[in-house]
Amino acid sequence: MTQQTENVLPRIEKYAETNLPTRHGTFKVAVFRDEQGAEHLAIYKGDVAGGEMVLARAHSECFTSEVLGSLKCDCREQLEMSLQAIAKAGRGVVLYLRQEGRGIGLGNKIRAYALQEKGADTIEANVKLGFDVDARRYDFAAAMLKALGVRSVQLMTNNPDKVSGLEEYGVAIVRRVAIQADANEHSLNYLDTKRLKMGHMLDAGTPLRKIR
Repeated sequence: MTQQTENVLPRIEKYAETNLPTRHGTFKVAVFRDEQGAEHLAIYKGDVAGGEMVLARAHSECFTSEVLGSLKCDCREQLEMSLQAIAKAGRGVVLYLRQEGRGIGLGNKIRAYALQEKGADTIEANVKLGFDVDARRYDFAAAMLKALGVRSVQLMTNNPDKVSGLEEYGVAIVRRVAIQADANEHSLNYLDTKRLKMGHMLDAGTPLRKIR
């Protein structure tokens, strides 16, 4: 993929770093603070400094699925799949960005869910609340990759806007790696909306899995 013209990266500070044993193996976890004091995480394994074609994912926080086990989206599965892939490869990084609900925050995400219960899809709900379809930003992720010394990445995503959003801030993406979780009866419409209305590169007719 071609690298786009770089925009100015935000200032970030590496605030803390340690080893973290997980069920996927031991990772380094570094906390970066932005100028507003928000804390974003780089969860990485192996020697990524100076690395080319580093397996990477820019992943936005999803409290409802990752903590509460919500079945309305595929966020938790994508996070788990990313960490598993990096553990298997022995090198890679997940950039965990604190931008809940595609950037609208937790409270507004719950308000959007309430609108979805009345028939709106995920895009219509955000718009009815006065927000952009996707208010996320990827400059923090690009700044974190630069701070870690990553030179180019294989990006785990289905979202073409994420690819272009990172390239706009100078991230060299040499390959996109598909990362698709099975749908369930609660997430199928959400995934179809992402595929049909947001251009996410997802397979149509994803088979339903049993609810866990």
